[in-house]
Amino acid sequence: MSRAERLLDLMQCLRRYRHPVGGATLAAELGISLRTLYRDIASLQAQGAHIDGEPGVGYLLRPDFTLPPLMFSTTELEALTLGARWVAKRTDPELARGARDLLAKIAAVLPAELRHELDATSLLIGPADADGAGLEHLPAWRRAMREEQKAVLRYRDAQGDVSERVVWPFALGFFDRARVAVAWCELRQASRHFRLDRIQSFKPTGERYPRRRLALLKDWAAHEGIVRQD
Repeated sequence: MSRAERLLDLMQCLRRYRHPVGGATLAAELGISLRTLYRDIASLQAQGAHIDGEPGVGYLLRPDFTLPPLMFSTTELEALTLGARWVAKRTDPELARGARDLLAKIAAVLPAELRHELDATSLLIGPADADGAGLEHLPAWRRAMREEQKAVLRYRDAQGDVSERVVWPFALGFFDRARVAVAWCELRQASRHFRLDRIQSFKPTGERYPRRRLALLKDWAAHEGIVRQD
């Protein structure tokens, strides 16, 4: 590996962490010595990279630093294409359009040989087991999550009973057999899961809910024993 490639790998590694990470951890991930790591950190800082920290404390790449466009490997392109195709087939038209636009933007800036790899990938997405019921509520649910808005939900449970409740939407789960929305329910005073195909109506109120979405998500994940997805 050339030094330039190693420095790019180090930048990519730093971008994965939202909190200071120790030099030993970075060196182990990159397969280099601590001495080489410290030298590479210093080189990046000298070139203008906004890396806070020092030996023995840890390092953090400041979020206001923007990397120049990076070249994609074939494996990275396959991952992007497969993920975008999955989104295009498993979600609502708004997200599907976003996935197709993403691939088009990536293709527009790739050199010809990599653009061919993007177009020629044989990784395919099969039909979903779940039908399209409830997909019309996805855009409103996503907006309510982003804006941390309360919403009025009318829901039919597995026994066929219908209830209306005020919820604080904070997550969506996509599975082959179902799509599940997660929210804090004011009626139950607890987090609850709602299958999209059983939602009869969903209307954001415009009122902001009192907790932050990420705090709700963190508490729910801890309660469910779910490992954080990066």
